[in-house]
Amino acid sequence: MDEFLDPLILARWQFGLTTLYHFIFVPLTVGMALLVAILQTAWVRTGKDKYLRLTRLFGRIFLINFAMGVVTGIVQEFQFGMNWSNYSRFVGDIFGAPLAMEGLIAFFFEATFIGLWIFGWDKLPKKVHLLTIWMVWIGTVASAYFILAANAFMQNPVGFTINEERGRAELQDIGAVLTNPVAVTQFPHTVFAAAMFAGVVIVAVAAWHLQRGQYVDEMRTALRFGAWTNIVAFAGAALSGDLLARVMTQTQPMKMAAAEALYNTASGADASFSIFSWGTPDGTQEIFSIRIPYLLSYLSNGTFDGSVEGIRDLQTQYEALYCGAGSLLTCPSNGQFAPIIWVTYWAFRWMIGLGAFAALVSAVGLWITRKSIDLPKWVWKVAIWTAPIPMLASLVGWLFTEMGRQPWIVFGVMTTEQGVSPGVPGWAVLTSLIVFTLVYGALAVVEFKLITKAAKEGPPDIEQDDSGEPDPQRLATVY
Repeated sequence: MDEFLDPLILARWQFGLTTLYHFIFVPLTVGMALLVAILQTAWVRTGKDKYLRLTRLFGRIFLINFAMGVVTGIVQEFQFGMNWSNYSRFVGDIFGAPLAMEGLIAFFFEATFIGLWIFGWDKLPKKVHLLTIWMVWIGTVASAYFILAANAFMQNPVGFTINEERGRAELQDIGAVLTNPVAVTQFPHTVFAAAMFAGVVIVAVAAWHLQRGQYVDEMRTALRFGAWTNIVAFAGAALSGDLLARVMTQTQPMKMAAAEALYNTASGADASFSIFSWGTPDGTQEIFSIRIPYLLSYLSNGTFDGSVEGIRDLQTQYEALYCGAGSLLTCPSNGQFAPIIWVTYWAFRWMIGLGAFAALVSAVGLWITRKSIDLPKWVWKVAIWTAPIPMLASLVGWLFTEMGRQPWIVFGVMTTEQGVSPGVPGWAVLTSLIVFTLVYGALAVVEFKLITKAAKEGPPDIEQDDSGEPDPQRLATVY
């Protein structure tokens, strides 16, 4: 019972579940804002009604998702005070700075232009109104960057000093925090992943209507637009992920070793990457694997003859570095510095595999629809059910990022067990965990039904005024 009500375990479960749930909405918001802006730009440049109708359809989906993301995101910041007060007190001076910037600068910028976009159809010139949706996208990516900068501090703490007298970390260089190499490389990787998710959602909506022979002209355009977006974004995610892996090796070598379950330091051909591995129950001995020689060396160092440190060697180094005399916040109680190996190993592969599979489905879809869309129903069903795959890739990617950092809450500075609130009983955390799970579950049902309803309704009809232009009064009512 004591383990069941352990505040640390419950607090980690609560933050993990609510964060992953919130992140369902984030990539769709970031990606869909960009794609809606592109569709509206196509309408302004060509004057073709199909682009306007698609803008209105996917703009409605974007707004539903944005509203739900705001609701679920608010809970995240409260948890720092509720369950992680030691962490907040110790590093809040640094961690809070980019979060404050996100709320006071990026979010208000984004919200302002969303309002102008929603209510400005009949009040703003066409090109000025187009500018507002591009400003919305800029606001979403700025918001994402500030949040990633805060997270990057936990992965690679920079720009701070420890005030021994006050017993806390203090901000010294906000520029270093905002230009953290982890944030700089993680940002494009996250944005490309978001575009993948938005692209396959557009593909799924188009496939649903094409299966029924509805809005053929609009939906064929949407299908190919979404598929190309997914393929291009996957290429961007792969290239940026390659850079991110090298930065990760430099800043968190234990995470890279855990991603391959590499216990002994290896180099050259021995630093291979396993597509699949089967080992002993404790994970320390390999029984069977399918490997690509040199690939782990390349992912880690950018060369085929580089060395990758193993878990055992890193454990010895960390024990000497972080468990010496006077180490209060940097030595785990069990003395183990490796994360849960099977979680990091498989999360890393599922992230890559799911993303590649979604891109493959889009590539095949582009090929088979290049001349005709008279296809069997099962083909359209595959396209529809591919929609959540990039989202799942993003979720397991974040699982790898955060679980791979353990046992640290701030790498090399503070362990996770030291960051939990000292006076919060387990039953209180369990109660809030259950409540959040139930509420978020209900919100998930609402979100799914609203987006499904908007998607099934399809692109709205366009009423024209006497000059043949779309009626702005009609446009103003669609949101």
